[in-house]
Amino acid sequence: MKKTTIAAVLGGMAVLVAAGIAARPQKSVTVEGYVLDSACAFTKGLEKPISRDCAVACAKEGSQLVILTKEGAIYWPIDSATPAKGQNARLLEFAGNRVKATGKLYERGGSQALVIETIAAAK
Repeated sequence: MKKTTIAAVLGGMAVLVAAGIAARPQKSVTVEGYVLDSACAFTKGLEKPISRDCAVACAKEGSQLVILTKEGAIYWPIDSATPAKGQNARLLEFAGNRVKATGKLYERGGSQALVIETIAAAK
């Protein structure tokens, strides 16, 4: 009986801790960088897109568009809704160009994701 009670208490505490972590407000950030497809960002080590046409072609084939900063950080645009929607349609008009995006930052295991609230061409 004691083992069951201890397990229930520990399980309940774990749920409360997980809920607290998930409910923690995310930091709002603004990032500037190029919109390019994720495959080129990683496999080609690019600092900027080869061309707009190249980024658009890859995105239309399903490669996720990302934002690559001048420091080399990659931000994965994500949706906060469930079920989540891909963000390529929103980013396609900016493919191959520099943007300034503001939104909620999520970090996990060295990856950075951004729920974009506003996005515009960088000046």
